[in-house]
Amino acid sequence: MAVGSVTRVGQTVSRYGLVVVLAWIGFGKYVKMESRVLIEHSPLMSWIYQFLSVGTVAAALGTMEIVAAVLIAIRPFWPAVSAYGSALAVVLFVGTLSFLFTTPGIVATYAGPLPVLSGMPGQFLLKDLVLIGVALWTLGDSLEAARRRSSAASRSGPASAVR
Repeated sequence: MAVGSVTRVGQTVSRYGLVVVLAWIGFGKYVKMESRVLIEHSPLMSWIYQFLSVGTVAAALGTMEIVAAVLIAIRPFWPAVSAYGSALAVVLFVGTLSFLFTTPGIVATYAGPLPVLSGMPGQFLLKDLVLIGVALWTLGDSLEAARRRSSAASRSGPASAVR
């Protein structure tokens, strides 16, 4: 397999892997409340429970994750709109990564002085470090594709933009 092919396969797996993860976790928010404990300890997000129920917050987060997934997935057809999905994913992952610093039980106590992450929630949250990287890459890729498409349309004139 040529290097370019490996790169394209990696990009496709990264983009649509992110789509699957976001959609799956988003749909999961409708059937379980696993994020409640994380959110209630976060100074960035705990205030929301003063206004909305746990179920409403879970559904709102799940909906945002599903919307981000759908928008990221449409990149081949509508890269400018796909960029919004990637930006939303970045915001969502910034929120979840903040839980690494605010949630009790992140560092395993059995490891003594070593900063070993607990399986849950520590290692569960750590994966978002990679996911935010993929979301940032999809954001840049979508913006670049939208710029190229816009540039090509403006060079071709109004007749080609209608096609």
